[in-house]
Amino acid sequence: MTETQGSNPSRRSLIGWGGAGLALGAAAAGGAVAMTRTGNDMDPAAAETGGAVEFHGAHQAGIATPVQDRLHFAAFDVKTEDRDEFVQMLKDWTAAARRMTAGKAVGEGAYGGLAEAPPDDTGEALGLKPSRLTLTIGFGPSLFDKFGLHDRRPEALVDLPKFSGDNLDRARTGGDLCVQACADDPQVAVHAIRNLARIGFGKVAIRWSQLGFGKTSSTTPDAQTPRNLMGFKDGTRNIAGTETDRLKKFVWVGDEDVDAKSAWMTGGSYLVARRIRMNIETWDRTSLQEQEDVFGRDKREGAPVGKAKEHDKPFLKAMKPDAHVRLAHPDSNDGVTILRRGYSFTDGTDGLGRLDAGLFFLAYQRDVRKGFIPLQRRLSAQDALNEYIQHVGSAVFAVPPGVRDSGDWWGRALFSKEA
Repeated sequence: MTETQGSNPSRRSLIGWGGAGLALGAAAAGGAVAMTRTGNDMDPAAAETGGAVEFHGAHQAGIATPVQDRLHFAAFDVKTEDRDEFVQMLKDWTAAARRMTAGKAVGEGAYGGLAEAPPDDTGEALGLKPSRLTLTIGFGPSLFDKFGLHDRRPEALVDLPKFSGDNLDRARTGGDLCVQACADDPQVAVHAIRNLARIGFGKVAIRWSQLGFGKTSSTTPDAQTPRNLMGFKDGTRNIAGTETDRLKKFVWVGDEDVDAKSAWMTGGSYLVARRIRMNIETWDRTSLQEQEDVFGRDKREGAPVGKAKEHDKPFLKAMKPDAHVRLAHPDSNDGVTILRRGYSFTDGTDGLGRLDAGLFFLAYQRDVRKGFIPLQRRLSAQDALNEYIQHVGSAVFAVPPGVRDSGDWWGRALFSKEA
């Protein structure tokens, strides 16, 4: 499970896609304030401005960055067999991402060019602020079966095992690469994915995508803990973007984690994405006492069982043995800790009169084998919450380090022999 926004929000940011929060487990246009990034990630004081997030840095933005309110996540399949063509696409994507995160149009813009040719930018974000847009790329295990990359696949990029209770939809699982677009305006996030897909036409195709609203976790110290669609605060002790020691220990890949062939991942991280369907209707008919027993926290304050305040240190043995917090806590898992950036989703109905709603779980870690896998094995076998949820989509990606400067590009260390 997992953990705000500036004044004068736009009408669009208020309306957005609708809904509330969830969680389980360069100066910009319009006078917005630019946000600076260090290797460890954001200036948290700038998180409230809605300005531009610096694209360049030792690590990719969108990981330890203060969590934005909206998400458009897309997994892609590679269609080209031409390595040079794919590399050029990554360079073009980087150039477009650099401009979009600064609040600028792609290429020459959405108008003013040759009338006989399609414009470089699709145009639906014209006049909108950067909205703290971040774009984060990751490479899936299947990508390393292409372009002669087999020997460059990191040992930590493992295929996830089947967990007890999984009911994965193949149409929402896997992908050769992914792009995570986070922003405070949903149109800005959708615009970013749309333009990358357009640039990649013929070389890649979207395999599946997910819209998310109502962040269900926070990487900002002292921010109000968001609530998930079950109404409970989630991620009280999520890793903050300012906790450099915890980020180094649990999130960023270090020199000691790689060998010569996987050194391109130094400074990167590993992402697990899981689409978790919630049985909302069943949960809504469950007694308050049982709901609190399932989580191990009270619903009003978010305090652990027997405590008064949300951030009081939990006494795990006071909770029921199958309480979610008790089972997910690092003290119950040999210290296993992950950084969560989950979002709620509501995708219509399932055809049976029930909401297709839940949590789109995003977790970053230094090694999937020591992070998500042992944690999920424990939860899938024992968690009382399993009666109310089901994992229906899944993917894992290696997220390379950040783009260092204007001459760098996404994946350069992986694809360039000189790197």
